[in-house]
Amino acid sequence: QVKLVESGGGLVQAGGSLRLSCAAPEMPYVINALGWYRQAPGNEREFVAGINSGGRTNYAESVKGRFTISRDSGQNTVYLQMNSLKPEDTAVYLCNTGIMRNQFISGGSWGQGTQVTVSS
Repeated sequence: QVKLVESGGGLVQAGGSLRLSCAAPEMPYVINALGWYRQAPGNEREFVAGINSGGRTNYAESVKGRFTISRDSGQNTVYLQMNSLKPEDTAVYLCNTGIMRNQFISGGSWGQGTQVTVSS
């Protein structure tokens, strides 16, 4: 298990922006891929975005053009810039370690999650 620490959630009005961060401070080597998932009450956990160590990205259709995932080169810190937020983006956002094939494939380590609430 990899310890993942998320931050940056909060309350924002529709149309606003937030930036989430996730770090793996105790990892001695570069993680192949990191991703973001989200889970709203009563809903299943859903994929949001992923990025590998080479910078290749993968997005859910629902966030394309609004969200941008990035990571520090050679580091295990990943960011999720969320713009044009909608009330339906409200969820707990969780960081995940994984691998990148044709798309991001989740692995076994999850962060504790950070709450994002978008008001209408």
